Amino acid sequence: MKRGRTIAIASGKGGTGKTTIATNLAHTASALGQKVQYIDCDVEEPNGHIFLKPRITASREITVDVPQVDMEKCTACGKCGQICQYGAIVCIKEHVLTFEQLCHSCSGCFRICPANAINAKPLKIGDIELGKAGEIDFVDGRLQIGNVRTPTLIKEVKKLIKKDCLTILDVPPGTSCPVVEAVKGVDFVLLVTEPTPFGLNDLKLAIELVRVMNLPFAVAINRYGIGNEDLEKYCEAENIDIVMKLPDDRRIAEAYSTGQIILDALSEYRQRFSELYEYIKNVKARIDDKRRLRIR
Repeated sequence: MKRGRTIAIASGKGGTGKTTIATNLAHTASALGQKVQYIDCDVEEPNGHIFLKPRITASREITVDVPQVDMEKCTACGKCGQICQYGAIVCIKEHVLTFEQLCHSCSGCFRICPANAINAKPLKIGDIELGKAGEIDFVDGRLQIGNVRTPTLIKEVKKLIKKDCLTILDVPPGTSCPVVEAVKGVDFVLLVTEPTPFGLNDLKLAIELVRVMNLPFAVAINRYGIGNEDLEKYCEAENIDIVMKLPDDRRIAEAYSTGQIILDALSEYRQRFSELYEYIKNVKARIDDKRRLRIR
């Protein structure tokens, strides 16, 4: 790859095998000489480290500013509560109540207070870890237990994306705000699914999301063979590329259960992941070709 590419590994539901494919893809690309960065954006439950086993070399706390009211200065004018759209600060008679978990750190209350009675207080929302897994640059975010600022932490994690390598983002499951934040601005999305009615239903939701965001994408089927052909028929009808079919192999599950990379346990799968890497490596050319065909 001549320049950096950012690839998001996503899914419409949990448990489809995102991390399995993301970690093995990172392992494959690195083994083929590609400079690779793996970023675990599933900050509520990161588990890429279980398989890549990185050596953590640095960590940092991530904080946001929340309001702290100096009641000696406060005049109880109520303007802070009026500007807050989230009910994070409320003036009741002569008292001001703050609700840190509702705060979106917009700083509106700081700016509007005529008495300068509101100061910024740092609130820890999580941590970011950095390390190396062999030649792979490793990053993950870990949301503080009880905190709800998942998109904010993901945004901080993505600030560490390098511009000179293949960056693989392991995205949270589903189609909610954390997923939107994680896939925003990526070059390509690989949607991992399974050939079941639930898998197809949630894949359709994920496809709707990436289409609205105008992101190029393809599909990988995990546990291929356990369901029916409805998923493949849907992708064919929608002209969606299926770039990998990973079979329902008990040995894969056994390797996963012990925290092993598939490629370390089952070398016969190296070819499949090499082909996936080649597809992703050439995805920009494929997209440009499709666009030229549409223009004609």
